[in-house]
Amino acid sequence: MKHLAAHSYRAVRLLTERLEESLAEAGRRPDRGDISITTVIIWVAAVTGALLIAGTIAVVINKYNTSLNGI
Repeated sequence: MKHLAAHSYRAVRLLTERLEESLAEAGRRPDRGDISITTVIIWVAAVTGALLIAGTIAVVINKYNTSLNGI
């Protein structure tokens, strides 16, 4: 149990330091990470399209699953 507590403490400390460094970097460069609305729209459309295609394939496979069992 001692080792788990030590590892947990070390992990939390490292994550805290990394978060503080990231926040300091963001303060120095406030334009970092800006993303255009066009990029967001393209990503949403791509993910939605992929989910629709996967859903359609799943429905077709389930519909014809009994027919395909004899092949």
